[in-house]
Amino acid sequence: MTEVRDSVEVALELDEKSVYSHIAHESAEDIIRIISSLDAERARLRGEVIYYKDDWDMLIRERIAKGKRHTAFDFYNPALLDIWEEKVKESKRVKRLGQIAVWSIIGVVAVTALLSVLSGIPFLLIGLALLPLILYIRERTKSRLDLIYYELTQFFIDELREIVHKHALNPEKYRFKLFSNDYFDVETRRMPSGIFAVVLGKSEE
Repeated sequence: MTEVRDSVEVALELDEKSVYSHIAHESAEDIIRIISSLDAERARLRGEVIYYKDDWDMLIRERIAKGKRHTAFDFYNPALLDIWEEKVKESKRVKRLGQIAVWSIIGVVAVTALLSVLSGIPFLLIGLALLPLILYIRERTKSRLDLIYYELTQFFIDELREIVHKHALNPEKYRFKLFSNDYFDVETRRMPSGIFAVVLGKSEE
């Protein structure tokens, strides 16, 4: 009868470098999916039609869960968890405040329209004068959300670079799809299927 051994026992028998290399590879593959899904969401904010399907929020949760299981190997950056949670809260707050502001203006327009009908005085003109604010609020909301997605994406690009350099991985194997070209420490390449990028090596900074 074959003895079934615990996975930890098996892992301890493996060459330490191979174990580290395997976990680094897994981490890098997860992170490139997160980067692409975040930047896809950012591109959608600009009105681009994007068919990239990954859910960045779910991917980050999965990455953190994996990282916690590998804490002995130091492949989990607690700072990323704090940054991610804060950025998610901030994005929800920005969206909520933007929606409240827009609906408040619409409410004022409706009230002035009703007052105009009831009194015969053109109060509606006051309400209509506020309508340009809706466009301004929407643009400000988009701009703020764009910055949030940009910062999160750049944080994960930095994390990918750290893993690649620390564990001597080949950056070419971790090429990721981008929909924007304004990130630091990456080399972008325009291909028929879109923009792809690889992280820069230390000597290329």
